[in-house]
Amino acid sequence: MRLEAWGLSLRPEAFRSKCEEGKRALMERPNEKPHRILLLPGDGIGPEVIREARKVMEAAAGRFGLELQFEEGLIGGAALDATGTPLPDEVLESALAADAVLMGAVGGPRWDNLPPNLRPETGLLRIRKEMQVYANLRPVRVFPALATASSLRPEVVAGVDILILRELTGGLYFGQPKGRFAAGEEEGGERAVDTLAYSRREVERIVRMGFEFARRRRRKLTSVDKANILATSQMWRDVVNEVASEYPDVELNHLYVDNCAMQLIRNPRQFDVLVTENMFGDILSDEAAELSGSLGMLPSASLGDPGRPGLYEPVHGSAPDIAGQGKANPLAAILTAALLFRYSLHAEEAGAAVERAVERVLAAGARTADLAREGEPVLTTAEMGDRVMEALLAEEGNA
Repeated sequence: MRLEAWGLSLRPEAFRSKCEEGKRALMERPNEKPHRILLLPGDGIGPEVIREARKVMEAAAGRFGLELQFEEGLIGGAALDATGTPLPDEVLESALAADAVLMGAVGGPRWDNLPPNLRPETGLLRIRKEMQVYANLRPVRVFPALATASSLRPEVVAGVDILILRELTGGLYFGQPKGRFAAGEEEGGERAVDTLAYSRREVERIVRMGFEFARRRRRKLTSVDKANILATSQMWRDVVNEVASEYPDVELNHLYVDNCAMQLIRNPRQFDVLVTENMFGDILSDEAAELSGSLGMLPSASLGDPGRPGLYEPVHGSAPDIAGQGKANPLAAILTAALLFRYSLHAEEAGAAVERAVERVLAAGARTADLAREGEPVLTTAEMGDRVMEALLAEEGNA
């Protein structure tokens, strides 16, 4: 099908023209260094979706006069197979030296029976911790063209625009002690322990970021905890209330995590910014994916203090059952690249243009298998990436 059939118009020379414009812009800024991007494709569908994200990033860079320098590394199962460790030290060093890291996915059943310290997910947890990216941003937006893709009624999900802010380097996933230990016969011979721990500083910095984002959006912040049971949640709520006094212009409310899980399905439009701890945020953001129609639509950005590189990864997993078949939806990875432009490269125009391109191809009817309804044509991973790249360049060609 020709591009024009999708409601788009692309000048054949648009891409080359913008690349030349970008080169000229860079020549006018000779002392400006290229942006170093470390790609970690990982496992399963990771390499496929990262390939499409890179393609769109290169098109956006050409259009907006940005110079990107890409490097690739191994993480997860791919790193285990090649080096015997889920995160080689040299890859971590490259991540810390980069301007941003774009990752695909890690894990798969072939590595499930390894010792805990050798599982692919260990590499993911380590890179988050070492990069000190404590704030995970998960935007949940329902594109108008996908209001019928959710299993919920269109009138429930239409217009949903939520930012879930998840604390990423504390809580149950990192607390010590952790592990499985021998125990007496009265306990069946074994005990398993996970520790849920937070410091006041860890809570305050993520909560403050939540208020800042809410102030820039619709000025509503919902803090999610389990303060009726957990001591960490009780401290969490105290800190939230203390920080709230500095943001009188932001409406604050508290929800227990079980109630929040229900409200996300019952009335998701009530939410603007959600801020919560690590495990709650992990679960709630996956639940919220259903609002958008597919996990293949959810991007994420993991940020630390200003000046540190960000870690960017689509929310979906490695999906080994469809890996290598061209069935994966690359839009979450492409939208994740838009966040990378915005937050790490401070290229707001490029990020916004990528998001508009995604919206345009969806409005034109482009669907991967996870989004297509019965009887609708289905695009491959690469074809969807091509559609987004073409829409990105067509917008410039029509400007």
